[in-house]
Amino acid sequence: MTDNSTLLTDYQNLTIVDLVRAAQTGDRDAFGELFDRYRGGIVALAMRRVRNADEAEELAQDVFIQAMQKIDQLRVPEAFGGWLRRIVHRMAINRVTRNRYAVACDPETLEATCLANGSPDGDAEDREEAAAVRDSIDRLGALDQQTLTAFYLRGRTLIEMSNEFDAPIGTIKRRLHVARKRLAKEMDVLQAV
Repeated sequence: MTDNSTLLTDYQNLTIVDLVRAAQTGDRDAFGELFDRYRGGIVALAMRRVRNADEAEELAQDVFIQAMQKIDQLRVPEAFGGWLRRIVHRMAINRVTRNRYAVACDPETLEATCLANGSPDGDAEDREEAAAVRDSIDRLGALDQQTLTAFYLRGRTLIEMSNEFDAPIGTIKRRLHVARKRLAKEMDVLQAV
């Protein structure tokens, strides 16, 4: 009979590739070790994206849940870290765009209840990033723009979009997937400039 401390030590000695391969076969302890190794970096990256500690923790949890559910789709185990970072990037965009209009109130209430959170530099960076996203969306094709705007800015459900665009839900999902990838490429091109 093997005791748990021996198992934990064995997982700690495995490489990332070995852990990913074990996790792909359903080994939850191997995935737990991957979580332990990458959690800090993923939370830090999430914090840079959403700029709120609680949101970053929640986003990191969501990232690991998605990674656990989809780890069998990772074809190159060596790319696990980069794959996680892409999930963070995509999920952060989703979270930020969906929550943009979540709270609405009059200016007096807002001023009375909100504390200044951030700095002028941070606010400027946020405005620049928002402008970069808008510019990137503007450079996309009309269908990509319509799809992203309907889902993220107008908050349409897949069913509503299916009716609005007169297309099956599967087609709408595919359009969203493709539009997000194109937006990410545009963002990468913009950052490289």
